[in-house]
Amino acid sequence: MTDLTLITAYIGIPSAWLLTIVIAVVSLIVQMRFKSKFQHYAEIPLSSGMTGAEVAQKMLRDNYINDVQVISVEGELTDHYNPENRTVNLSPDVYYSRSVAAAAVAAHECGHAVQHAKAYSWLTLRTAIVPVISIASRLVQWTLMIGVMLLIFSNNPYILMIGVAALALVTIFSFITLPVEFDASRRALAWLNNNYSVMQTSEEHSQAKDALWWAAMTYVVAALSSLASLLYYVSLLNSRRD
Repeated sequence: MTDLTLITAYIGIPSAWLLTIVIAVVSLIVQMRFKSKFQHYAEIPLSSGMTGAEVAQKMLRDNYINDVQVISVEGELTDHYNPENRTVNLSPDVYYSRSVAAAAVAAHECGHAVQHAKAYSWLTLRTAIVPVISIASRLVQWTLMIGVMLLIFSNNPYILMIGVAALALVTIFSFITLPVEFDASRRALAWLNNNYSVMQTSEEHSQAKDALWWAAMTYVVAALSSLASLLYYVSLLNSRRD
């Protein structure tokens, strides 16, 4: 038996369901806390008066990155770095805002650009497997549902096995994402701490650190949620084999 089989055989399907529910509740709490923190720090003006776009542009210049554009994209909390077209994409609430939250988020996304420029190994790996994960994500959406129905009504496990394999890839991807996100925040905070012209007080730096910590926690609970779901479906397969 594999380690994963041993784990799922031990916890059982009811326990796996309970684990999934607990993590879902924790995820909801973390999401709400993060949004609350972001909204709070979005109302605190940055002492330097810089916009999120200006902070991003300065961080790129300070790291000698001249081939990355900072652009505004529609939506709320849609901020991301795109390594394919080398753009730091900031939502309007970050791009135009002159708040502590905007500065923190802008610096974090530029942290990814710095990772790209320095060939940070975890980001390189994450980028390389994105096409595979994109396919796996689409498979998960229907193979798990159809697979469970086939398993229940015809005892056919093969479609569910495909779904579980796809979910396993998505879960691995979510855990690979963690060091990428934590490192981007580390780079952002280090740069902000050394740039008095951006954040002029230690309080602002503490607030930025707090905002980015809660943002990172959303990735942690997302990874744990994916793992809990994987354990449940593996338990379901194992129970049909017994």
